[in-house]
Amino acid sequence: MKNYIKVFLLLVGTVTYSQTTVKGTVKDEQSNPIPQVNVVILGSNVGVTTDFDGNYVLTTKLTGAQKIKVATIGFKDQIQAIKLGDSEITLNFTLKESMEMLDEVVLTGTSVKRSQKETPVSVTSFSAKDLTKLNTSSQANILRSVPGITTENGGGEVGSNVFVRGLPSGGQFQFNPIQIDGMPVLSTFGLNSSAHDVYFRTDIGMKSLEFIRGGSSVLYGAGSVAGIINYTSETGSTKPKNIFKTEVGTNSRYKADFLSSGQLGGKDSDMFYAITGFYRYDEGPIKTGLPTEGYQLRGNLKKVTDKTTITFSGQVIDDKVQFFLPYPLQGGSRERPIGNDGKEIVTLQTAAASNISYATPDGIFKTNIRDGVATKGGYFMTNFVHDFSDNFSIDAKVRKSNYKHQFNLFLDGSGLTGPKVVETQAEYKAARGIVAGNFTNQNGAALPANALLFENRILDRVRPLDELVSEIKLINKMGVHTVTAGTFMSRASAGDMNVTSSYLSEYSNSPGLVNLSGYTVDGVTNRGAGYSNKNVTSNKLAFFLTDQIKLEKWNFDIGIRHETASGTIQNEKTASFKMSTFAGNSKIENVTWGTGAYETAKVSTDDYAVSLAALYKVSTSTSVYGNFSKGYFFPELRSVKINANGGHSTYSPEKIIQSEVGVKYGKGNFSGTAAIFSLNLSDRRNIAFLNDGVGGFTEKVDLQDTKSAGIETTWNWRFVDGFAFNGTFTYQKHELTKSENNPAFVGNKLARQPNVMTKLGLSYDKSNFDANFDFNYAGDKYTNDANTVLLKGFGIVDLSLGYTFNIGKDNETLRIGAQSFNLFNSAGVTEGSPRLGDNQTDEQFFVGRPIIPRTALMNLTFNF
Repeated sequence: MKNYIKVFLLLVGTVTYSQTTVKGTVKDEQSNPIPQVNVVILGSNVGVTTDFDGNYVLTTKLTGAQKIKVATIGFKDQIQAIKLGDSEITLNFTLKESMEMLDEVVLTGTSVKRSQKETPVSVTSFSAKDLTKLNTSSQANILRSVPGITTENGGGEVGSNVFVRGLPSGGQFQFNPIQIDGMPVLSTFGLNSSAHDVYFRTDIGMKSLEFIRGGSSVLYGAGSVAGIINYTSETGSTKPKNIFKTEVGTNSRYKADFLSSGQLGGKDSDMFYAITGFYRYDEGPIKTGLPTEGYQLRGNLKKVTDKTTITFSGQVIDDKVQFFLPYPLQGGSRERPIGNDGKEIVTLQTAAASNISYATPDGIFKTNIRDGVATKGGYFMTNFVHDFSDNFSIDAKVRKSNYKHQFNLFLDGSGLTGPKVVETQAEYKAARGIVAGNFTNQNGAALPANALLFENRILDRVRPLDELVSEIKLINKMGVHTVTAGTFMSRASAGDMNVTSSYLSEYSNSPGLVNLSGYTVDGVTNRGAGYSNKNVTSNKLAFFLTDQIKLEKWNFDIGIRHETASGTIQNEKTASFKMSTFAGNSKIENVTWGTGAYETAKVSTDDYAVSLAALYKVSTSTSVYGNFSKGYFFPELRSVKINANGGHSTYSPEKIIQSEVGVKYGKGNFSGTAAIFSLNLSDRRNIAFLNDGVGGFTEKVDLQDTKSAGIETTWNWRFVDGFAFNGTFTYQKHELTKSENNPAFVGNKLARQPNVMTKLGLSYDKSNFDANFDFNYAGDKYTNDANTVLLKGFGIVDLSLGYTFNIGKDNETLRIGAQSFNLFNSAGVTEGSPRLGDNQTDEQFFVGRPIIPRTALMNLTFNF
């Protein structure tokens, strides 16, 4: 009897617990493993996700004919039939990348990965492949393709002015900070006037770029009033990846980039690495006689276990670039002028000014203008992710940054009251009350009687920066809810020392210096007129709570963020000192310089942001969405005024309300979006640095309200195999609704914001050949709030061509590429002179900044 019972129990156990194991790997067409892929048996609740190496193991009690489906964002779904029995089955999948724009994965401004179709905000993303085809010498060249953004790279490679639809700004990423791997490059805007892009250069080690506009961006990013620009770095995987790119271009440009990533140790190792960087030498993009060179290295080391991923990453940078400001153009036409030598003037910046020096109370000051915009330093960051369970995890980041930064630049005239910006020799003397004296060039020869003069200034800025930033997020998935609770902390300090020196030169391309006997010494006319020195510290502490709700048809995003900001501002007092120009020289000069005594003010404030967003999936191809957010922006600390009693001006947040309603569609060969939006900004501290009439600067602050509304569309149509037509179109109406200093400006359009922006692109990618032809247009805009000077709209054409050769047996390739920015050498003026402000007029000579002329590049890219 006992034997019968044993047999019965064995049979029951076999029937009850018999199950089949299905295992395999999911890879892309380049044999790269794909993590986090959903693997499910159709018609059942049996499913798993692939691990970091793309492997999965699925066990089931089901038997007979079944279908297994694998699906993940950014790739086409795949289904394979299978017959389940008692034996173990190996089933591998190779997924094809989805060409539909709205299937691209979204990482920024969210706690879980999802496609653009499922995200209730406006998103623009670029893959690593997209970024390699863009002219990545400046952020302006990259972001020009983003809908609703106007960019100005007339300043060269850094200090790009970026304007987001509907918002007044001086540019410089004021309302839309740059992030690297989810952390802001600079946590506090306005410690000085250096833009975020001076601390960071793009390189081929970027896996993706995403720009999120409005909505949840106010919750997930420091200072993200208008949106987040987030770069995600490449990290290592089990498949080694190596890229080497060498590039030559016009104006003696040379650049070499590299990327290497892979697995450290054997195939069973849990350590992965990626390192990338570049070296560059450049005499452009406009030749000034002041060449620059530098390098950047970035890398990360990642350890992956079943529940924990820890990534150490860092940057080392020592790079110098030149920066271009407005200069006097032809009045009326605003075309590039003809100089004294009869040749067109492309730049008035000159290497002849790089030896300017003079005595100060702190010793001999020598300009650093030869170094241009110089950044040296870097950061170290740790990212710790741990899964306490399948549904509960922590994501913690901490970063330490330290930079020795200088922003040395040429200005756009003398800044003196009375003189014209370009003068005859007689006008120059009369304006300064000079009776005697002769003009000679730097070789000592007399100037021709008809030679025009241009007095300009050099601004040397020393801006060290030290910063500690951390963010901790707890993420809990509870059924249809993904709840994130987080905290953000930053402590930053920066110096902002500015020295202005004036010199006299001819009016010609890369001019030589001019001396006026009895008035100048080695061409120098004014010493230290604009001296200022500040030390600014900032502390921020924020808490945020969000919930992403995913239902069958509806997706909801809701959240709140509260942030406290405080700062200390120290301004050094100045005085006029009588100094001998050089040792042994009896000439005595007045030099404005710091006294070593400081005025100090402390400020603090706080505010909160809320965001509500919803998306409804009408069908598998169509979604409609809407979002609303109330956000804030902390004004620039450097703008805080300190009165004689040690008090300070009012310091309170600027407030912004945004809303957007739109539709997203993607099916087959066409995908696109359409939306209407509105923005209202109140209590904005509009800060302008204006000429003070004696060669220096004065700060003007105006409390303003603005409003704007518009429509925006994007599309991507693959009309023929290999060909795609893509584009964006934005139309906006905007106006000042309050100006505390100038009530007459109410109703005027926002300065430097066009009504129309569009990008039209045609691309081809097939049979080893790729090409991109992009036309970007920004419409008419005013240079100032007074709306006294209108700048005509202009379009820029960029072209990229490439052919890829197979050069090895293991998918090694060589791409030969060519690029041209401003292919047709279009003319246009990106801005007038901000230092002239509302007083700028269109006279005989108009001070403005033209588009960078055509540049051409050739490159070779090895991928192995």
